[in-house]
Amino acid sequence: MKRFLVTGCAGFIGFHLSKRLLESGYAVVGLDNLNRYYDDGLKAGRLALLRPLPGFKFIHCDIADTAAVEAIFQQQEFGPVAHLAAQAGVRYSLENPHLYIQSNVVGFTNLIEAARKKRTPHFVFASSSSVYGKNKKVPFSEHDNVDYPISLYAATKKSNELTAHVYAHLYDLPVTGLRFFTVYGPWGRPDMAMFKFCKAIFEGTPIDLYNHGDMLRDFTYIDDIIEGVIRIVEKPPVRKTDEAAGVPAPYRLFNIGHNQPVELRKMIQLLENKIGRKAQLKCLPMQPGDVPVTYADVDELANAVGYRPRTSLEEGVDRFVNWYREYYKL
Repeated sequence: MKRFLVTGCAGFIGFHLSKRLLESGYAVVGLDNLNRYYDDGLKAGRLALLRPLPGFKFIHCDIADTAAVEAIFQQQEFGPVAHLAAQAGVRYSLENPHLYIQSNVVGFTNLIEAARKKRTPHFVFASSSSVYGKNKKVPFSEHDNVDYPISLYAATKKSNELTAHVYAHLYDLPVTGLRFFTVYGPWGRPDMAMFKFCKAIFEGTPIDLYNHGDMLRDFTYIDDIIEGVIRIVEKPPVRKTDEAAGVPAPYRLFNIGHNQPVELRKMIQLLENKIGRKAQLKCLPMQPGDVPVTYADVDELANAVGYRPRTSLEEGVDRFVNWYREYYKL
């Protein structure tokens, strides 16, 4: 039975990936530090669903702890690594820079170095659409220049991509980076727009609508993200000419997004229709670190693994609100 290491297993994407793997008959070693960046009840709830599943082993670990990460790689047996643990959030990175360096840079280095020593067959890690910054050309392509991040969070993700390429080039470590685009769905993060707006509508509190709502987001449903990750994990890259960098390396980058950006106001309207209440909007200027548009070109993903995200925003909102009502007993 194939065994995976999944970091951030109690996080939004890590939970869904672990659950999908376990339900498909694989074993999972899950790492998480269970930090309190957001309501820890959600993380506890996700973990409670994973613990009873056959083949799951949970290890409470901070990936910034070098010795702890090394011990896990030495003592546990597993094949592919899905590295999804990170300090998330663009705006939070402006106020807590050291947390991002520790988790997203030091933690990433600890994991990829341990993976090198273990000769991991495939190291897959979460990057972000944030690396595109304020790029004007859309849709965003993996071949676009991403040298100008506008938040520390984005800078740490760009750093991960560069470090990963070095390890692939020097050590023949098969590495794939995944640039996720505005992921939403059941068990999502409370700091993300879909969750925050839904909560505000149910509670009758104002929604802070930055840039007066004049923003486009490539909302991507969680099941589409997981399907893409699963297909990618099963196809590690091989050493060949890397067209983007001009250096032979078993290294790839993929966007995973819906490829259909939507105005924030449309998303709010869908929430209003599903919930049956009107939103109160508080229009505000653009916040530092925010970008006006995210829009994924997913041709590389489709060509490599034959898959394009396909869940419509209407269907995704319906599923999310149903989960929200059930979880909060509304």
